[in-house]
Amino acid sequence: MYFLGIDIGSLSCDAVLLDEQQRIAASCVVPTGVRNIEAIARVRTDVMDAAGIEESRIKSVISTGYGRNRVEQRDGAVTEITCHAKGIRHLIRDTRVLIDIGGQDSKAILMDTEGKVVDFAMNDKCAAGTGRFLEAMARALEVDIEDLGTLDRDAVSGLVLSSMCTVFAESEVVSLIAGGTEQREIARGLNRAIASRTHSLVKRVVKETHGMTISMSGGVARNQGVTRAIAESLGIQALNIPEKPDIIGALGAALIAAERYER
Repeated sequence: MYFLGIDIGSLSCDAVLLDEQQRIAASCVVPTGVRNIEAIARVRTDVMDAAGIEESRIKSVISTGYGRNRVEQRDGAVTEITCHAKGIRHLIRDTRVLIDIGGQDSKAILMDTEGKVVDFAMNDKCAAGTGRFLEAMARALEVDIEDLGTLDRDAVSGLVLSSMCTVFAESEVVSLIAGGTEQREIARGLNRAIASRTHSLVKRVVKETHGMTISMSGGVARNQGVTRAIAESLGIQALNIPEKPDIIGALGAALIAAERYER
């Protein structure tokens, strides 16, 4: 028996297959694009091919993410808050605070010692600091998005972008480049601005994080510059980041699918 979780975000569509022992049999990430129905069908096929199984062996399907209701033949749809909390606790058991930065929103989730969500804060009105924001900044800096995470190494200035609005920030980056500011200093200023915004989200759910394990999920967790800046802002050595941070929501959905089937 297998259990499938699908997470449909604005930038990527992620899927995780679990076996009966709740081990990850396969996972896949595909671009969402403008046709999320096609992305859902593709990631579903890809993850089954990766696991080498047929559709009939999947006993339950749970969807999550902003496009969760677009998944056909699902057994339920669960919010991404619940799924991300479930997924991260499966991999990093002592997580108390989870920072999730995806394609279009940012979240800070507080869990109790049993892993139950007790509070969360969400930046869902503006794309500042999200994956789409970073894509725009990479374009302005004329670098590949994959290179943005290491661009700020050896930066020494205290530059911080004055605006986190995507349009204004892009204009500011262009002006800084025209003024001769080095790319690495701009990247560092960008990461500090994202870290400051993320710090504020965390403080909305818990005033004191001392002694708490803080983890991060979402595609932006692959950006080393951002994660370093967030850790520095929170006064910790490093964030706890799973090997595949972008599949955490889908993992949580698959775990919920397994639990519901067993009940």
